[in-house]
Amino acid sequence: MKTDIQKRYLVKELRKMKVPLWTRVAEELERPTRNMRSVNLSKISEHAGKEIILVPGKVLATGSLDKKVTIAAFKFSMAALNKIKSSGKAMSLKELMKSNPAGKGIKIIG
Repeated sequence: MKTDIQKRYLVKELRKMKVPLWTRVAEELERPTRNMRSVNLSKISEHAGKEIILVPGKVLATGSLDKKVTIAAFKFSMAALNKIKSSGKAMSLKELMKSNPAGKGIKIIG
């Protein structure tokens, strides 16, 4: 049984959207915490384009961003959040879901 109430609520909200992207993100978040994706900024920088980058897990601070990019994730390390804010934009999955309910122009990395 999942104990993170915020995570369970987010998964429930994602499933209500009935959009394939949000359903996939909900499935990723339902995995055990030990299997949650962790992505470094260096990997995000390699794959960043004009899309919004979505990480269904945690963004870590290893590396740097050489492009202005918008990143949405379930969690951010504090160091990663500081690096992102200096060159781009960081947002929660809930914020992205509300601003882009159709899930267009989003690239999942992880």
